[in-house]
Amino acid sequence: MTAPIVVTGALGNVGTAVVQGLLDRGAPVRAADIAVKPMAERFGSGVETVHLDFKDASTFEPVVRGAGSVFLIRPPAISRVGPTLNVFVDAAKAAGVEHVVFSSVAGAESNRIVPHHRVETHLLASGLAWTMLRPGFFAQNIGTAYRKDIVEDDRIFVPAGGGLVAFIDTRDLGEAAAIALTQDGHQGKGYHLTGPAAVTFDEVAAIMTDVLGRPIRYDPAGILGYFRHLRRQGQVVPQAVVQTILHAGLRRGDAEAVTDELPTLLGRPARSVRDYVQEDLALWAKP
Repeated sequence: MTAPIVVTGALGNVGTAVVQGLLDRGAPVRAADIAVKPMAERFGSGVETVHLDFKDASTFEPVVRGAGSVFLIRPPAISRVGPTLNVFVDAAKAAGVEHVVFSSVAGAESNRIVPHHRVETHLLASGLAWTMLRPGFFAQNIGTAYRKDIVEDDRIFVPAGGGLVAFIDTRDLGEAAAIALTQDGHQGKGYHLTGPAAVTFDEVAAIMTDVLGRPIRYDPAGILGYFRHLRRQGQVVPQAVVQTILHAGLRRGDAEAVTDELPTLLGRPARSVRDYVQEDLALWAKP
């Protein structure tokens, strides 16, 4: 029997796309996340489901037992990766896992501030075969992190200044991960994955205005003001700090580069921001 591929964060946008990409390729999948029942409902009986809590190391061994490879992603709420994700990597190695595909972020190999850097460093030293996927900002942030402001106030409120962002669709990232997990030639490689074009948040607002038929504006936030905004929305301090740092980096051009690595992996063009906004118009409807 072929060893299953573990997909952590299976209920998230990226994890769900990875599961689907693996199923499309006929690979056996073990979906892992906090809640087992929603995974069973989402993926059906053809996918093994198992409880994983990165804050509880006792859940690690059952997740990786007998697995051949792992898709690893950091939950946004996890900022201390040493006792969580890195211990999970150690458990995977001890269980005989051979390959870990890590969903990192663009620039993590040299940016010591982001927690992904510490996971990458640990993976490199682990002796496991690895693949680093380094995407830029997700198009799905528009429908998650920014959605409340868009729906209630018709605005995008982030501290990005006039920075350009090559938004990547999480479904494309998930498919790329499934390819890296099931095809030879990707071990020991890092991929900088982006969408097809870099756009400003003013341009994103213009796209949404055109698609939705109502005016959406970009309201540039200050760094401290954005942090306070996230706290008012209920984010814990470490999560709000990381999200603020990542968005502030857009001012410096941290996510403006456009590469051809994603369409090369996929064998097709990557989805655009307009593609994403158009595909679920109900998401943006006023309550």
